Amino acid sequence: MAEADPPQRTISLGTGVAAVDAAAWDALAGNGNPFVSHDFLALLEDSGSVGPGTGWQAAPILIEDEGGALIGAAPAYLKSHSQGEYVFDHAWADAWARAGGDYYPKLQIAAPFTPVPGPRLLAHDDETAMLLIRGAEAVVRQNELSSAHATFVAPEQMPIFEQAGWLVRRDIQFHFANAGYASFDDFLATLTSAKRKQLRKERARAVEVLRVEELTGEDIKPAHWDAMWAFYQDTGARKWGHPYLTREAFDLMGRRMADRILLLIAYDGDAPVAGAMHFIGADTLYGRYWGCLRDIPYLHFELCYYRAIDIAIARGLRRVEAGAQGGHKLARGYGPVATWSAHFIADPGFRRAVADYLEQERRAEETEMEWLEGHTPFRRKD
Repeated sequence: MAEADPPQRTISLGTGVAAVDAAAWDALAGNGNPFVSHDFLALLEDSGSVGPGTGWQAAPILIEDEGGALIGAAPAYLKSHSQGEYVFDHAWADAWARAGGDYYPKLQIAAPFTPVPGPRLLAHDDETAMLLIRGAEAVVRQNELSSAHATFVAPEQMPIFEQAGWLVRRDIQFHFANAGYASFDDFLATLTSAKRKQLRKERARAVEVLRVEELTGEDIKPAHWDAMWAFYQDTGARKWGHPYLTREAFDLMGRRMADRILLLIAYDGDAPVAGAMHFIGADTLYGRYWGCLRDIPYLHFELCYYRAIDIAIARGLRRVEAGAQGGHKLARGYGPVATWSAHFIADPGFRRAVADYLEQERRAEETEMEWLEGHTPFRRKD
């Protein structure tokens, strides 16, 4: 009996997520992680946060079946720099340039400006997910790019990248894990006595002359977005030189995603002085943007970490992910968690050099993780 022909699949490079049918995209992305949703990725394009002049050219990898139905997708971008990624490869770019190569453009599979682990291969089966990887490799080879990178990959998808032969990189973030706490005090009871006193003191000091509003959905008004934009600009100017998101991106978030956004805005009288923007996932609260117009001790910890824990407990969410880096989160009840990226290097010699670099980095990172796990603020169990 003759074997049936394999189903026909068409792999293409799109011009943007906004051009893809939203329902088809979200059917693959699911509703757990807001940063791979059609709403979020399309508003980045529609607002000019990615696109011409930004160094992020949207080029999603798309797979359709023989009937033209979308069965696989990966949010991908042609990058002319390495900003806004939070997985740092500047040393690789410098080394390749010294060797006479052009590191840029490169292919980046990611949620732009968003150091949040999530699915990068949007597909219902491993076979289609592997086709997305092979599609990324084909883009690199056919266009003579240096490399492709998938950053902040959901851990469950890493075995597919490893099977494909991509190099693996591990980093560390700090997340709060909700162990079924009934309240913030219930969480505090798991900390050492000194840490409990410290956290209570910091929370009281942060808001002793302020009031904090918690806003989501229709409660977020234009004035709140104006305030949040001012906070974001202040932080962006100090950290990156210029903000990644445009002003229009905030308006589009309000119109398209307000039910998945929670703003915490601190007021001194009637004047907004600080704010934090969190995104609400299926089981996780994601802390994303923060800013403060003047120095107020401990307010960053209150709006970004402590209130986030309060909200996660009240909503029954499993985790709080408060962004990249930040060893200071360890003392605030956020434990070290591994994050993952995968890298395809086209040139064999360059690949060997990067692999050696990653092996050395891995050993150092394992030592750091071991130290961090031994210095959490939680009481030791007998």
